[in-house]
This record gives sequence, structure tokens and C-alpha cells, in this order.
Amino acid sequence: MRTPIRRPAVLAATAVAALSLTLTACGGEDGSKDNGAAASVSAEQGTSGSSGGSNGGGAGTTGSTGSTSAVQASAKKKSTAKAPACTVNDVKISAAKQAGPPTTHITLTATNISGHACTLLQYPLLGFGDLPQTSKDVPAVAKSKPGTPIVLNAGTPAYAAVRINNGGVDEKNHAVSSFYVNLFAADGPAEGSKTVAAPKGGIAVDDAAAKTGYWTYELRNGADEF
Repeated sequence: MRTPIRRPAVLAATAVAALSLTLTACGGEDGSKDNGAAASVSAEQGTSGSSGGSNGGGAGTTGSTGSTSAVQASAKKKSTAKAPACTVNDVKISAAKQAGPPTTHITLTATNISGHACTLLQYPLLGFGDLPQTSKDVPAVAKSKPGTPIVLNAGTPAYAAVRINNGGVDEKNHAVSSFYVNLFAADGPAEGSKTVAAPKGGIAVDDAAAKTGYWTYELRNGADEF
């Protein structure tokens, strides 16, 4: 008697094995796709990171520019700080009448003729007497003091307003055709003085009323009105 052959079972096992191989192949393919996608994302992130690094480099450049500006400003400040005090030999001083009549104020102009930068300190020391040693000190007006030092480059001027009387005819006024001007050094009044010619026609000075403003780059409304 022949033993029956169970072909359906063999076929079923074969089909299952084939299906398993197919699924495995598909799974491997999907895995490859996933790995490829992950690699792509990673590459994009890497590129983005590089781009970010580039931007960071740009920020670094900006920081460098800012640092350079700060260094330049600091150097300029140091250069200004090193400018020595102007002496009477460093500047040419002249006087002009302000609007009138009567002439109650004059303007002093100090122009740097030294060939180098110098600092014009505080205010002019004035003497309207016969000798600088015997002249009455002319007080300064505090409100005219500028907020920063007056540093004059070669050839540049500074100004100071000076009240010489209160206007009108006064027996206290005395005629002046020239007067003395001295400057401040770093530690106080400098040695020596300069004789300055009064404006044409001379000026009438009341020593009790005389006041001077501080040196400034330009005369200012309010601060130099006294």
C-alpha cells in the first residue's frame, strides 16, 4: 500500500518561507530607506550647523569691528589727554569789540600757532592795569565753563567773552589801549604773560565790573552772556 504524499503541507511551508523572505527583504529595504533619510537629515543639520558657525563668525567680525572702534576712541582720548597745556608762546591772542554801542564786552581769540596740539586750560588771566603784577584779578564766570577740555589742533582758535564795564559813562571807567593776558598751566597760573592790543579806539574798563568767561570752541548763547 502506498503512503499518501501530503503536498499541500509542503506547499504551505514553502509559501510561508517565501513570504518570510519577501517580508525580510522589504523590511531591509525600508530600513535602508530610513537609514538614508536619517543620514540626509543629519547632513542637513550638519550643513545648518556650519551655516550657523558662519553666522557666528560674522558676529565675531562685528565684535572685532566694535573692538577696533573702541580702541580708536581710546587712542584718540589718550592723544587728547597727552596734549600739553598751551603757553602764551603757543597761541596768538587778539581782542575785538562785541556789538554796541556802548561797548560792554570784548571777545578774545586765541589761535594755536605752535604747530602741535595743546590744551587751553580754564580761562584767560587778565590784567587791565599798568603792570600785570599790580593789575586786579578779573574773576571768571562759572556758568561759562565748558564740559570738556579745550584742545586746539595747530591753526585752530578758541574764544572767551570778557565784560569790561556795565555800559554808559562812569567815572570808574579808565581807558585801556592794551592789556595783559596770561594762561593756566597744569598746576596753576603759568609764568609770563602776553601784551594784547585793545580793539581800535581803545576800551573803557571798570575793574569792579570786569568778568571773564572760560575758553570755549565757540561763544554760546546763555553760557557766555553775562
